[in-house]
Amino acid sequence: MGVSQRLKSRFRKFLQRPGTTVDLGPLARRLSAIEDREEALRELDDEALTEAAGKAADHVEICAVGREAARRALDERPFDVQLLGAMALLDGRVAEMATGEGKTLTATIAAYGHVRRGHGPVHVLTVNDYLARRDAQWMEPVYTRLGITVGWVTEASTRDERREAYAADVTYVSVSEAGFDYLRDQLVTDIADRVQQDLACAIVDEADSILIDEARVPMVLAGSVPGGSDPVHTAADLVRDLQAGKHYEAAEDGRSVAFTDAGLARLEEQLGVDLYADEQYAQLSALNVALHAHALLRRDVDYIVRDGGVELIDEMRGRVAQRRRWPDGLQAAVEAKEGLNATAEGEVLDTITVQAYIALYATVCGMTATAVHVGEQLREYFKLEVAVIPPNTPNIREDEPDRIYSAHDMRDEALVEEIKLAHEKGRPVLVGTLDVKASELLAKQLAAAGVPSVVLNAKNDSEEAAIIAEAGALGAVTVSTQMAGRGVDIRLGGSDETDRDAVVELGGLFVIGSGRHDSRRVDDQLRGRAGRQGDPGGSVFFVSLEDDLVTRHAGDALPASPRMDIDGVVHDPQVEYAVEHAQRVAEGVNHEIHRNTWRYSVVIEQQRIALAQRRERLLTSEVAAIMLLERAPEKAKETDEDVLSEAARAIALYHLDRLWAHHLAELSEVREGVHLRALGKLDPLDEFHRAAVPAFQKLFTDIEARTIETFEEADLGDGWQPERSEIVRPSATWTYLVHDNPFGSELDRLIAAVGRRISSSGS
Repeated sequence: MGVSQRLKSRFRKFLQRPGTTVDLGPLARRLSAIEDREEALRELDDEALTEAAGKAADHVEICAVGREAARRALDERPFDVQLLGAMALLDGRVAEMATGEGKTLTATIAAYGHVRRGHGPVHVLTVNDYLARRDAQWMEPVYTRLGITVGWVTEASTRDERREAYAADVTYVSVSEAGFDYLRDQLVTDIADRVQQDLACAIVDEADSILIDEARVPMVLAGSVPGGSDPVHTAADLVRDLQAGKHYEAAEDGRSVAFTDAGLARLEEQLGVDLYADEQYAQLSALNVALHAHALLRRDVDYIVRDGGVELIDEMRGRVAQRRRWPDGLQAAVEAKEGLNATAEGEVLDTITVQAYIALYATVCGMTATAVHVGEQLREYFKLEVAVIPPNTPNIREDEPDRIYSAHDMRDEALVEEIKLAHEKGRPVLVGTLDVKASELLAKQLAAAGVPSVVLNAKNDSEEAAIIAEAGALGAVTVSTQMAGRGVDIRLGGSDETDRDAVVELGGLFVIGSGRHDSRRVDDQLRGRAGRQGDPGGSVFFVSLEDDLVTRHAGDALPASPRMDIDGVVHDPQVEYAVEHAQRVAEGVNHEIHRNTWRYSVVIEQQRIALAQRRERLLTSEVAAIMLLERAPEKAKETDEDVLSEAARAIALYHLDRLWAHHLAELSEVREGVHLRALGKLDPLDEFHRAAVPAFQKLFTDIEARTIETFEEADLGDGWQPERSEIVRPSATWTYLVHDNPFGSELDRLIAAVGRRISSSGS
């Protein structure tokens, strides 16, 4: 057949596309050789194909065999562009492939190739459990024909199930579950208790989301500690009765709030204390946290309450952020605000950011529909280049310019009317909203206008696959929070494509955004749901000058009197520029937060690696026993050799783990307070390093000293057990992710509150 002229033409076009960082030419030139192998491979029986798959080593043979295995297992012959994507992944790139272009199958061929080339085991890291399980089961027939074993891990997997899944050649697992398993493996006292094998190769699905948006999210392993007092619930009760404007004032950007003098006086009277006395620091902190939860965090926008608990909403995906908590007492404050019992945070035994965890893999590659916008960041943090893969069929979606309105009510009225007109014609409409509250409000407005709709948001995200699958049906109206990472194609005419021709005649799926997100990539993910595989489609965004994005980041750029129609539609180039500018500023702010957070994390991750190497030696060798023979020779020589080996290892590991937990807590406190030194014109990062480096150097000395002390005091008679030496590990452990604090650190808030009080009293 040969590569068609049409495909060659599109390759040339994409090779010239601005922002593309990888030349696809060398990969495209292999396509003819891959096709040349097709006929011979088709003549092989399944057993012979599996045998051939075991011998493949180069790009051409891997892709040729992978294509034939997919054809037999799924009755789907991978397109040339999917093979281009697979080759990009084999070269350690991030492949940008449009929504609906078959990334799942592309990753399968690449995973097989990495295994064959000796890069395994391979972990395909997904954004959630649903995709990990679905993709592993969906692709298993392909892997079977390729002679590759595959497994999957979800939050519900038992330890034995995890161990079995990780023993496979390819394992599908959400990035958080993989990270939690890594943390738990770092605390085992017997190497046989580990579930993961080597972190050899990671293929990252939704790479921009995981590697950039979630990169700085800490994954936490916590242990049970005795319960203490709970000042937050008391604070919540006091704050609940305060009046906005009288007792506290919130900033226009919605990111800070502070007590007024009247508010502080009322609280001090109720508590009978001077809140600015040194001994009242904890009480004042609790009140400030409670005030932020009360005044700034919004139910059904920032979180939902479900099954007796507070569940955070991932603003990038519009769904519940599984097992995620706000830090600095903010989680407990929101739980108190909603009248719920505070969930335990426990003592942090170990923690690692998503970015640091992925950096542990020897080989990293990934795929997403939106990578070019973060190409510089992928290069900066992971040394990854982006390969933009052309679509199999040209995109004919019609993207309209933004419709900008002066106010929310005018925008919402026009939005409902636009949806109603499309619905009356039978054209399916997918509306992307910014949060749960907005999705529910729009659904009510549509119902009042006689337009039935289906809502997909964090409250029913378990039903997402079924809802999205029917979003292209004739007359369907689907109101959803963000679509990034949803992982299901929208087929015109519904999941069975019964009414495909009718929907095509109407122009295909119509995607409408009810406001711009802080990230262009999230908007592009929504827009990309239309125009799949060359389907017709359309998209438009409705923007209000009252949107948070515009008021926060473009207020100064807006003209005083923009040109507009009588219905509130704005026609002003300066306003259009301001909206685009606001989005770029928001992206820049998030990038700087990422960069700043990582600067502080670098030294901690270097220390973690050094400590992990030390722990590995203790776990797998007799280094602890040898140390005790040198440092406590009399008792060591009196001790049975097997008991010495077991006790030395257990004691040394116990103190290493305990002191590492204490070290992390100490660095957290240093990180919290280091910004005070900026007031003295000192560099906070330098000051952090001045504290962190000596503390870590002292750590090794302390581990050794405590190990020797415990050993000398231990009763090492018959039947020695760690409990007899008070080497007691946490009775329970659990995992969670730390969600970004939307208001900065507790110290930042406290300084702001103190500053507000001083400035108001001095005026």
